[in-house]
Amino acid sequence: MVTAGVDVGAITAKAAIFSDGELRATALIFAGYDREVAARQVLDQALAQTQLHRAQISCLVATGYGRVQVPGADRTVTEITCHARGAHFLCPEVHTVIDIGGQDSKGIAVGAGGRVLDFVMNDKCAAGTGRFLEVMARALEVDLADFGALALSAPRRATISSTCTVFAESEVITHLAVGTPRPEIIAGIHEAIAARVATMVGRIPVQDTVVLTGGVARNAGVARMLEEKLDHTIFVPAQAQLAGAIGAALIAQQQRET
Repeated sequence: MVTAGVDVGAITAKAAIFSDGELRATALIFAGYDREVAARQVLDQALAQTQLHRAQISCLVATGYGRVQVPGADRTVTEITCHARGAHFLCPEVHTVIDIGGQDSKGIAVGAGGRVLDFVMNDKCAAGTGRFLEVMARALEVDLADFGALALSAPRRATISSTCTVFAESEVITHLAVGTPRPEIIAGIHEAIAARVATMVGRIPVQDTVVLTGGVARNAGVARMLEEKLDHTIFVPAQAQLAGAIGAALIAQQQRET
């Protein structure tokens, strides 16, 4: 049996394919403006890594910000459910998932088998999301890929007190004007996002093992500072950004088995 999951987020589209219970392939691309096209392309890229064809997929589950735009989906499922299942697949000991994506961030309490017990979500403000980091990187004229390493290299952290992206950007510009070193500003930005996410996640029971998923999971600075704020060790799977797609494919598999 072949099942697939497609996760179309605000910035990237991801796909995962399972065959006979094994993860056979994954793919990730930038979503662009046409999410329907992105969903097709990312699934095709995943299939190209196998000897499988689209017609062999017995069930396709779509998730993410653009899940209703995935052509041919047999079912749509929220990213909260899919990230919980995907995180459990990547780390069976998981009890708490922190998912930080481009447009929102979530905290998920996870039970046996990757079942969602409770969750909290920030979806009304860019602060505490990947978009916040993008805006700050642009203001500082620094490559976003270098952000995490620069944050960890700083001997001190500048104070970024605002929880609003627009006002925080003004604080960054002020720090630059008075000569605050860029790494210290970047460290302060990371501390600000970690503090915001930690406050949100603190509304659910945070228990070990804590797994970080989503695109921001690639940022070691955010992971380290979240550990400080939550006083919990955070595990970042190699396929953290693919957790939603993997979870969707697993749900597709379960649907076909029942």
